Amino acid sequence: MRFDTLLTGGHLIDPKNNIDTPMDLAITGGKVAAVDRNIPAEQAQQVLDVSGLYLTPGLIDIHTHMYATPGWKNAWAGDNSILPDGFSFRSGVTAMVDTGSAGWRTFADFRERVLTRFHTRMYAFVNICGMGMISLDLEQNEIDMNVEQTAATMKEHSDLVVGAKTAHYRGPEWVSVDRALAAGQAAGMPTMVDFGLFLKERPYYELVTQRMAPGDISTHMFLGDIPWLDADGKVYDYLYKARERGIVFDVGHGGGSFYWRNAAPAIEQGFYPDSISTDLHTKNMNEDMMDMVTVMSKFLILGVPLVDVIRQSTINPAREIGHEELGHLSIGAVADIAGLKILEGDFGYTDVASGLLRGRQRIVCELTLKDGVVMWDWDGRIGVDYRALDPLYGVRNPDGLVLPPE
Repeated sequence: MRFDTLLTGGHLIDPKNNIDTPMDLAITGGKVAAVDRNIPAEQAQQVLDVSGLYLTPGLIDIHTHMYATPGWKNAWAGDNSILPDGFSFRSGVTAMVDTGSAGWRTFADFRERVLTRFHTRMYAFVNICGMGMISLDLEQNEIDMNVEQTAATMKEHSDLVVGAKTAHYRGPEWVSVDRALAAGQAAGMPTMVDFGLFLKERPYYELVTQRMAPGDISTHMFLGDIPWLDADGKVYDYLYKARERGIVFDVGHGGGSFYWRNAAPAIEQGFYPDSISTDLHTKNMNEDMMDMVTVMSKFLILGVPLVDVIRQSTINPAREIGHEELGHLSIGAVADIAGLKILEGDFGYTDVASGLLRGRQRIVCELTLKDGVVMWDWDGRIGVDYRALDPLYGVRNPDGLVLPPE
């Protein structure tokens, strides 16, 4: 056989390669081996009929929390963190990025106990605070915001680290932001900024137009505190200027950072996010955010074209974290693939204040492959009709099978 697996009958969307059309895709050795129309089924060992699905690169969620901190009762990140494999593949996500749950003091433990132990591809931003997100109080400890130690940790673990992070700072000073930015620059990586408490001494426009550098990421872009619209309802010009400077705007939906009143007019006026992400943790997964495909659905019903929603969930985040080997389905690329379906109906979506917006479409994930291996199969596509199998399939030791007397 020429190929290990053939996905046939699907509609391929690969924004990096400008593909948005029905295509078959073949896999060999965990890599994309062929993309073409009507690849003969007899050339593949395994054939999966993916008719009715959009085949996309595996989704990349660049804002999650995965560090279950040991020994700290009521730890902000630890008690709220998720185990990645339980939440990634079922929503089409093949790569997750933890955003600052661990700092330079705790990152080695995070690497050993989480980042190297699951099937999901995992990366991380290092928190400028040495203890990471163990508690909100510790994130105020300016003494622990060590630029040199953070940059050294980033370099030491550069196979998994993708940047620096600051979050949840409540003081009026720029110390947390400035030191995180300095650490990112010292390590040659971007910094992701969760601006923390918004204060008049630290205006957001100054952050994105003066302090952050090209490639740095402003997450929680549709947070309620961010000034989006002027008196005439137009998107403020400073946001366009920030984008021209190369500032990256990331969704980071979370449990308190996405409001329709900001997102809807921004999208209507053409200000799309650079990347879609969840800020996944144990609370918002059961609230308004839910999962990656739900967040993607929100932008689809706001009017973002499907190909752009996929772009913002694949190749864009791959570039933002410096892993452009991911996020596309070029020949030779890793076969990380999501099989998505768009349901038509009447669906309700809420923001983090339970503000409601209804839409006619919803994205769901039916199939996920990582390295060419099926990790999520909602519709049983890898299955074989059990009536066609050996009558004793499932019997582990046929010689030991003793039937009852007639």
